[in-house]
Amino acid sequence: MLIIAGSDSGGGAGIQADIKSVTALGAYAMTAVTAITVQNTKGVEAVFPVPPDIVRQQIGAVLSDLGADAIKIGMIGSVATAKAILEGLEVAGAQDIPLILDPVLVATSGSRLGDDEVAQMIVEQFAAWTDILTPNRHELAVLTGRAVATPAEAAAAAGALLSRGFGAVLAKGGHFDGPRIVDQLIIGEGGLSRRFETPRFDSRHTHGTGCSLASALAARIAQGATWTDAVADAIAYVQAAIETAPGYGGGHGPLNHALRRGADGGFEPY
Repeated sequence: MLIIAGSDSGGGAGIQADIKSVTALGAYAMTAVTAITVQNTKGVEAVFPVPPDIVRQQIGAVLSDLGADAIKIGMIGSVATAKAILEGLEVAGAQDIPLILDPVLVATSGSRLGDDEVAQMIVEQFAAWTDILTPNRHELAVLTGRAVATPAEAAAAAGALLSRGFGAVLAKGGHFDGPRIVDQLIIGEGGLSRRFETPRFDSRHTHGTGCSLASALAARIAQGATWTDAVADAIAYVQAAIETAPGYGGGHGPLNHALRRGADGGFEPY
């Protein structure tokens, strides 16, 4: 599968987390890097955008030779890069490849990784390409201009995005308070809604959860899983990765991506 995203020098999020997650799920990761970030568990210090034409060429090089059974888009960064991504996908004839878009607009540390123009482009031009959008509550608010303070408001915001043409929206619930995390998959405008509930595990080691979830989801779809099964597997993978996190760094630490399937079908450390 092809991952289009930024690089995280700390290894906890971005392309690094994507590759680890995809590999753990048994899929093959290919990349088109959109930006090089200077960051660690405490925050983002600098962002160096990869020239848009190089982003486009990376996409073309991968898809023209190896192809892909799924595509995951993470950090876009700029309008120019967004246009290059769309051009690269169109030239490669990627319209029928399942595409998962994680609208990376705000880092776990709170740093902005995409401006309002990028958010507008995601809604207006990426919707027709996107099978599943995976926003958290803050990204839902940015993408829709709505207040998103409860899971019910998240579902309503997801519905508004579906009306713009996204195939499905996985409204992630990790940023809401409460003893349980409620993720909501809503497929098609007015269509199927599925809730996934997991117990909240209190940890500061949550850096890269969104990247890891979207990549694990895309990996399972690349392997032929249904959307609901893929979401369930991705959530289980990230939950186990948080619970077994190695404890690195002084801020929002990374997950333990080195997991395998256990005898019970869940995920466990090697």
